[in-house]
Amino acid sequence: MKLGYQTNTWGGVVGHPTGVTSIKDLYYLANGSTEQAIQDIAEAGYQGIELFDGNLMQYEDNPEQFRKLLSERGLKLVGVYTGANFIYPDIWEDEFAKMEKVARLASDCGAEHLVLGGGAVRASGIRESDYEALAQALDRTAEMARSYQLTPSYHPHMGTIVQSPEQLDRIMAMTSIDLCPDTAHIEAGGGDPAAVIEKYIDRIRYVHFKDYQDGAFLPLGEGKQDFVRMLEILRQHQYDGWITVELDQYEDPRKGAEISREYLRVHGNFSLSTGG
Repeated sequence: MKLGYQTNTWGGVVGHPTGVTSIKDLYYLANGSTEQAIQDIAEAGYQGIELFDGNLMQYEDNPEQFRKLLSERGLKLVGVYTGANFIYPDIWEDEFAKMEKVARLASDCGAEHLVLGGGAVRASGIRESDYEALAQALDRTAEMARSYQLTPSYHPHMGTIVQSPEQLDRIMAMTSIDLCPDTAHIEAGGGDPAAVIEKYIDRIRYVHFKDYQDGAFLPLGEGKQDFVRMLEILRQHQYDGWITVELDQYEDPRKGAEISREYLRVHGNFSLSTGG
C-alpha cells in the first residue's frame, strides 16, 4: 500500500466563488498554497497527493508547471476530488462538462483516481427519485472517467443524501461505481468504517483515512477510529492501492500531516521511505 495526503488542509475547504452563478465553474477549492502543500507533504514522508478540482484547474493553462512541482518533490498525483449536485437533470450537462474538463487535465497530469462527491439535499427534503438520479449520474460520470484512464469512486459525505449506512447500501446497490470510503464521514453518519470496508472490499480501489471524535475531524491517532483493524482487513484482502490521509482543517497543516504519518509508521507498519 502507498500513502498520499490531501492538500485541502492548506487553506481549508471552500467553494470557487464563480460557482455561485455558473454551475459549469462550481469547483471545490482549498484556499491555501498548493505549492506549499506539495513541499510539506513530501517532507512529511508521503508518496503522493490528492487535491480538489478547483486547485488542479488553477494549472489548466500551464499543466507542465504542476507536473514539474510534483516531479521536483518526488510525488505522484494520486487523485482529484470533484463532484456535483447530481440530482437535478436540468443542470447535468453543465455538471458533466465541468467534470470532464477536470478528468482530462487530471489524466494529463498522471492521476490514477477521480473521486466523486455529491448528492444534494433539497430545501424541501429528500425525494425518492433523487437516488435514481444520483445513481444514473454517477454511472455516467464513472464511464467518462474511465475513458480518461481514471478509476472513479464515490465518496459518501455528511450533508448529502448518502451519509447513513442505509443510504450508502442503497446507492451502492443501484450503481456499479467503486467506493472510496472516508472513514470519518462513515462514522459521523452512524456507520462502522471497518465493517464498511469489509463489506465492500471488492469495490474499493482507493481509501481515505481521517480520524474522528465528538464531531471533530482529527489527525490519525487523535480520535477513536480503529485504523489497525482497517489495515488488517485491507491486507487480508491483498489491497495494494493508495491510502490518502485527509484532514479538512488544522492550525498547522504540516504538523497535522506529520502526526498522521508517524501514527502510520508506528501502528500501521509503514516505513518512512516505502509503502506498507
